[in-house]
Amino acid sequence: MELNWFIVDEIIKRSLNEDLGRGDITTDSIVPAGTQTFGHFIAKQAGVIAGITVLARTFQLLSPDIQIRLRYQDGAKVAAGELIAEVEGPARPILWGERVALNFLQRMCGIASLTSKMVEVVSKYGVWIVDTRKTTPGLRLLEKYAVRQGGGVNHRMGLDDAVLIKDNHIAVAGGIRPAVEMVRKNVSHMVKIEVEVENENEVREAIAAKADVIMLDNMLPEKIAAMVKIINKAALVEASGNVQLENLAAIAKTGVDFISVGALTHSASSLDISLDLFHR
Repeated sequence: MELNWFIVDEIIKRSLNEDLGRGDITTDSIVPAGTQTFGHFIAKQAGVIAGITVLARTFQLLSPDIQIRLRYQDGAKVAAGELIAEVEGPARPILWGERVALNFLQRMCGIASLTSKMVEVVSKYGVWIVDTRKTTPGLRLLEKYAVRQGGGVNHRMGLDDAVLIKDNHIAVAGGIRPAVEMVRKNVSHMVKIEVEVENENEVREAIAAKADVIMLDNMLPEKIAAMVKIINKAALVEASGNVQLENLAAIAKTGVDFISVGALTHSASSLDISLDLFHR
């Protein structure tokens, strides 16, 4: 997955405008214009890098005179205490962008690191770890990119690129079969249809409706295994709901194809990264 820099630049600019407002009165009071500085970005925790190019772009948008030297690329694993990037240039814009740049990097590294841990747990079972739409509003592109850097796979990016028939759709439509039939009448044959189910009866309805993917929602591993046998490869199978590192292996053993994890983007802890500046 490549970043669309037209979109990323807009995200960065919005974030800088939010933080800078009418100007950094602290920095501009203390640091004379033209002052130069250099600094180190240090990983305080072990993890997976994601967003290092977003960090660099944040400073470049503030001043073309800022130089960023990257020691690691996105997707790389780092140990605690590692120097991951260096910055050099005019002190004022470096200080203006410090917090925003770190917010992006820490958040994205945290997501990539959690994803990497989960991918490692399921690696021997041939299961994909998949993200969800439970992302921070306005940051979905960056957060889903971070999932990819951690070895995960993206689910749909939004409501416009895949069909996922959930419980409320089923309730409004009057059942799984009519919901699937209406979708088939209204979307391209190129679009996959996924149906969320909560019990065996709904699993059988989804099979009968010829859903492409069946999502088993909030089921215990034993129940998931039983449903996988009933589906018997009639559709791809996704497990979802209350997925944590502690129960991940048990779910992966059931034979599902995908495990979707909202926690990747809504509960990942930011990686501890610092910027230490030095007087020149």
